[in-house]
Amino acid sequence: MIPATARAVAMLLVPLVLAGCDRPQATDTTVAPAADSLTVTTAAGTARRFSVEIARTPDEQARGLMFRTTLPADHGMLFPMAPPRPASFWMKDTPLSLDIIFIRPDRTIAAIAADTVPYSLEPLESGEPVAAVLEIGGGRAAALGIAAGDRVDWNTGAVAH
Repeated sequence: MIPATARAVAMLLVPLVLAGCDRPQATDTTVAPAADSLTVTTAAGTARRFSVEIARTPDEQARGLMFRTTLPADHGMLFPMAPPRPASFWMKDTPLSLDIIFIRPDRTIAAIAADTVPYSLEPLESGEPVAAVLEIGGGRAAALGIAAGDRVDWNTGAVAH
């Protein structure tokens, strides 16, 4: 039999432990992935610049832009892939529509999954081995004239390739 005092303490602690267990957890904004600048040069020669968070670790790559409710127009997230490999992404727990840009080892764009559907579990695949994946706001690639074959450059010291 549990003493009355121990039962009373347990009754007080249970609600504290269970608080928030069935709610999705928000992104910890105090520990953001490293940031860098990235430029996409279109076939017309126009340079489009972005400030990107670099998802280097497996945890950062698994989280990606999940739970984010806003993304500035000139911001994104870069997922380096070393060695290059076929990539598959989904939108689980992602409330924003994104353009997912698959980047070949030669830094040209292989494909773009445009205007993704928030929270979708459907896989979005590169179709070939890629060295990186760039996520920007949904519809931004088309609005900026970014297309397959365009070149993507970022600081080589910040991201291995």
